Amino acid sequence: MKELVRIANADIKGHKAVVFGLTRIFGVSDMFANALCVVNNIDKNKKVGLLEDAEVKAIEQSIENLDKVPSWLRNSRKEMDSGEDKHVVGPQLKLKKEFDIRRMKKTKSYKGMRHAVGLPVRGQRTKGHFRKGKAVGVVKKSQQKQAKKPSGGAKKK
Repeated sequence: MKELVRIANADIKGHKAVVFGLTRIFGVSDMFANALCVVNNIDKNKKVGLLEDAEVKAIEQSIENLDKVPSWLRNSRKEMDSGEDKHVVGPQLKLKKEFDIRRMKKTKSYKGMRHAVGLPVRGQRTKGHFRKGKAVGVVKKSQQKQAKKPSGGAKKK
């Protein structure tokens, strides 16, 4: 049994079941991993370390060309350039996502403007929960005075 198996530029631990191990690939969801197992006739509970080289190649090929997988399961449907349904994984997915956000900002769509300002894009409320990591709120006077006190290092003459 192999400790690590490399499938589609992702290292997958050998002790995991195939259906769960495939989800370690960026762009492969639970349902897509299940579909890959069904298309390639691989037992879902089989350990990734026990996969043969032919099975690994079959999984990689079925990720690249998805003839048997339904179009609603793909992550890039009706692409802007070609109009085709594709499924993108790995670094290509990160790059595609970045270009999509950049295109929305350039066209100044509503979603693009929300991305540019750093606000929630998908209709979440802005009253409380999106503010993580940003300096907002009221500082108490006692903390304000402590922050303004000069350190004892340099003195004025």
